[in-house]
Amino acid sequence: MTGLQDTELEKVSSFLKKRISEFEVKPIVYRRGRVDSVGDGVVRISGLPDRLYGELLEFDGGVYGMALDLSEDGVGAVLMDNADTVNVGDGVKGTGVVADVPVGGELIGRVIDPIGRPLDSKPLEAKKHMPCENSAPTIMQRRPVDKPLETGIMAIDSMIPIGRGQRELIIGDRQTGKTSIALDTIINQKNSDVICIYCAIGQKASNIAQITETLQKAGAMEYSLVVAATASDSPAMQYLAPYAACAVAEGFMKDGRDVLVIYDDLSKHAVAYRTMSLLLHRPPGREAYPGDVFYLHSRLLERSACMSKELGGGSITAMPVIETMGGNISAYIPTNVISITDGQIYLETELFHSGVRPAVNTGLSVSRVGRSAQHKAMQKVSGSLRIELSQYREMAVFTRFGSDVDDSTARLLNRGHILTELLKQKKSKPYSLFEEVALLFAYRNSIFDGIPESDIKPCAEKMLDYLHTNCTAAENAVKATGDLSDESAERLKEALNLFKESYLNGEHK
Repeated sequence: MTGLQDTELEKVSSFLKKRISEFEVKPIVYRRGRVDSVGDGVVRISGLPDRLYGELLEFDGGVYGMALDLSEDGVGAVLMDNADTVNVGDGVKGTGVVADVPVGGELIGRVIDPIGRPLDSKPLEAKKHMPCENSAPTIMQRRPVDKPLETGIMAIDSMIPIGRGQRELIIGDRQTGKTSIALDTIINQKNSDVICIYCAIGQKASNIAQITETLQKAGAMEYSLVVAATASDSPAMQYLAPYAACAVAEGFMKDGRDVLVIYDDLSKHAVAYRTMSLLLHRPPGREAYPGDVFYLHSRLLERSACMSKELGGGSITAMPVIETMGGNISAYIPTNVISITDGQIYLETELFHSGVRPAVNTGLSVSRVGRSAQHKAMQKVSGSLRIELSQYREMAVFTRFGSDVDDSTARLLNRGHILTELLKQKKSKPYSLFEEVALLFAYRNSIFDGIPESDIKPCAEKMLDYLHTNCTAAENAVKATGDLSDESAERLKEALNLFKESYLNGEHK
């Protein structure tokens, strides 16, 4: 028994000696500085050599800041938390790392702030982190946009289509439905493989809570997450929010996933950056914005891309939101972002108040790459919609001043009325591809001609219910192939004619 004990002791002893010999003591070196001045959320620091741009700094009270102004005589940093606990003379420690954010599937369904702290009162344990600022993919790492991202909004999918990997701007005045379009697009990804990220910048906490609740009720939080910097957060947190959201998206993209990111909105982001820059005594330029405000958004939006097959084939689709004032799209920030993006969806106040919702102005809206990714079925039924709608709206203005119109003008106006009614859509009620194709196909084949204008929308809804029951073969074919074959078109036309006949006879009213 004693021999066995001695053997076991020898084994333990040898194991411990081996572990001790492998143990390496490494000194932990902290760079420390001193707070020279503090005010309005901005801190001047001395005694921090070898600092990094964007490095996180930790103050004695546990408050964090971010270094954004580097000079020979010190560091200018913006505070990311409550500034009341930071005083002149306090010590500050350099962390040696730039701001990062957790990434991975653990974030699905969560609400976090720009530095990864959960805002939904639940613990968060992420296995991976990524820096908020990353380089954009190179030209050779990208591939052309060739796959559609369906919004479920017929006015957009038919005339302003969006492809996965595209950057499509949503622009318009306040209260014109910009956020509604973004949320409807997220809700429409329920049956796709797209992960959605909603980034709230400078919004009221109550608005963010309402948006989160809307996504939850629609079941969208099963594949979505929210990155939020509220209006009460520091300018530094609002500045960091879109970069953090993009870093989270890049984490999914590297795994070969398709990601949709909503930046709501970049106007407030630019204002937050202007606030920080002025407090850091940077030279102001046009509208008091610093000279690098274009780079502010270009380095963010250029990270959206459709990656090559060799790099996983993932994509990031960016839909930034810009708020205009008085419909002025030629202002400084709107023109900057328009020049960076691949098109814009322009929402018009006049259309919104006239009851046309979504209030998309198809004349000023454009998608520069989406057509190449549009479903063939949609291409077949939407070819001349934009022209027809533009002609109608132009002619409608002229006919306001006169009562007599010829037969061709009357037909143009009647067709325009029908198309305008069909393009109206309720919030959080996106259409499927087949439903959009069916409605436009019915319009092409004059199914709604002769129906009173007030009955067009109810008739369209009843028609869709009828097709879901009586035209399943065509529906399944369009869903499977994305194309409307001649056979499916014949079946659809036959079903539509039968529906119209029965509808006029009062069977579906």
